[in-house]
Amino acid sequence: MPSAAEQLAANFNFGAFSKATELKQRIWFTMGALVVTRLGTYVPMPGIDATSLAAIFQQQAGLLNVFNVFAGGAIERMAIFALGIMPYISASIIMQLMTAVNPHLEALKKEGESGRKVINQYTRYGTVGLAAVQAYAIAIGLENLGTVVIDPGFAFRISAVITLTGGTVLLMWIGEQITARGVGNGISLIIMTGIVAAFPSMLFQAFESARTGAMSPIFLFFLGGRRIIKKKIIVFVERAQRRLLVQYPKRQQGNRMFGGETSHLPLKLNMAGVIPPIFASSLLFLPATIAGFNAANISGWLQTVVALVGQGQPLYMLLYAAGILFFTFFYVALVHNPEDMADNLKKYGGFIPGMRPGKRTAEFIDYVMTRITVIGALYLCFVCLIPEFLIAYYGITSFVMGGTSILIMVSVTMDTVAQIQSHLMAQQYEGLIKKARLRGARR
Repeated sequence: MPSAAEQLAANFNFGAFSKATELKQRIWFTMGALVVTRLGTYVPMPGIDATSLAAIFQQQAGLLNVFNVFAGGAIERMAIFALGIMPYISASIIMQLMTAVNPHLEALKKEGESGRKVINQYTRYGTVGLAAVQAYAIAIGLENLGTVVIDPGFAFRISAVITLTGGTVLLMWIGEQITARGVGNGISLIIMTGIVAAFPSMLFQAFESARTGAMSPIFLFFLGGRRIIKKKIIVFVERAQRRLLVQYPKRQQGNRMFGGETSHLPLKLNMAGVIPPIFASSLLFLPATIAGFNAANISGWLQTVVALVGQGQPLYMLLYAAGILFFTFFYVALVHNPEDMADNLKKYGGFIPGMRPGKRTAEFIDYVMTRITVIGALYLCFVCLIPEFLIAYYGITSFVMGGTSILIMVSVTMDTVAQIQSHLMAQQYEGLIKKARLRGARR
């Protein structure tokens, strides 16, 4: 089955695109909103000495670098969007996990659109709370860095909390507006824009290294080819599905027969998405981040731990792979419930051939999900560990993009292209309907 990108490339013509007025308006709105999010990463937070902050940030490594990538460099400049959209992502993940264990939230989820709105409102409240706590922690950390804060004290902390929390809320609102009035998922597009913003500097560093002789041009060509092949593999696996055949029985109403259709239950190969690599890398970078902010006061055992789990070390890669495997199974087990899938099939009269509805169907779905989750977890390990091997054995750190960033870019691009394709198809259907009405009127 061709992908949305292949269908778009095969059926695309400028005539149809020029007539899609609504689609063009959505694309322009999305581009304008993303430009606003990029401008916000260059507006500095008040009360910060940018020169001292830049000098200290260059010495830091670990968790800050991960968040700085997702924030589009806003943390490095300590801009008003320094927290980025990560508090919203964290609140969404917490709500997903709570929905699986809290009966009240689970009941809201089953209510449909009305329940989803309530859960989204809870997520917004959680975003504000998390952003305020993180902003206050950042303010305390900046004051402990010495000359970074011009006038430390209670007034600076309050202004930092208001500024950073407001920036996160504004990003969340812009993301929701993009989803409603633009093209694609707004939150995902904001994250991808921050990642793509680092492309020019990475390309410049790569070509500069090849020009100065620090890296062989052949090796640079190898890195480019590797990235293309890696993205093709990611696209193939992200589209891969295990389809379980589902049949619906026939039913008779009066003298007519209804039903008897055959459908399928799609199970993605990578059901956990990019959540496991983010969780695993965050936990591994936490000791290095603590050590970086408290270099003078850390104990000897913490220094040993930081050295052993440093990026590029064998223990780091082993723990990274183990963390990805663990969080993949943990997330899939919490979010995707085979019993709920079996109950939904039974509710609408569907059944898997050869399986009794109910418990037996749930056991079969769980068996299939376990097998494909193993493959999905190994795939995530493969994608995320290749950059780590390049860093460890070739010392390439400045222009190697992490596996998590590539996964986000490819997934968001595929989703956005699919939505553009659906808008174009809807435009063509509307044109066909209008033509059919005109011909009918003439008759």
